[in-house]
Amino acid sequence: MTRTVLVLALAGFAASAFTAPALADPPQPKIVVLDRAAILQFSKVGQDIARQMQTYANQAKADLSAQGRSLQNEGRALQQQVAILAPDVKEKRLEAFRAKEQALQGAAQRKDEQLKAGFAQARMTMEQALGPILQQLVKERGANLVLDKQAVVFANAAGFDVTADAINRLNQKLPSLKVNLNAPPPAAPKK
Repeated sequence: MTRTVLVLALAGFAASAFTAPALADPPQPKIVVLDRAAILQFSKVGQDIARQMQTYANQAKADLSAQGRSLQNEGRALQQQVAILAPDVKEKRLEAFRAKEQALQGAAQRKDEQLKAGFAQARMTMEQALGPILQQLVKERGANLVLDKQAVVFANAAGFDVTADAINRLNQKLPSLKVNLNAPPPAAPKK
């Protein structure tokens, strides 16, 4: 019987150790909604970034297309010569051509990564400027929760959306931004 009492006492102690302490009621949510895609699309700085990225992408496409056409012409000429070349010369020229193809693919990959890194850096800079603006809007509205508009399924009033105010204030604070294609890629967020 003493053993049973001891087991029950230990079980009771263990159960009390794992019960959660009483938590205070969480605050009532006061929500505002922000459309990040609209900010990127309609703010002056977002449009400036998009314009620069389009220019850089068009320039990269033109450069790589010209190199690609040159390589295609060289490939056609090589195909015509292959039949009359000695096997060792033929193999050397084919290897050299393959190396040029790989170099062009590598250049395209690097240019793509450079464009993505430049865009990510510009967007991060824009969002850093947006942070204090959003904090001020939250404070002014007495909100304690911000949702991205993409996450909202239904709202029965438009008063939740602070996107237009955020765009107007961002336009004043940061109307343009130079996209730096030589910027290092942004660091991954720390967890």
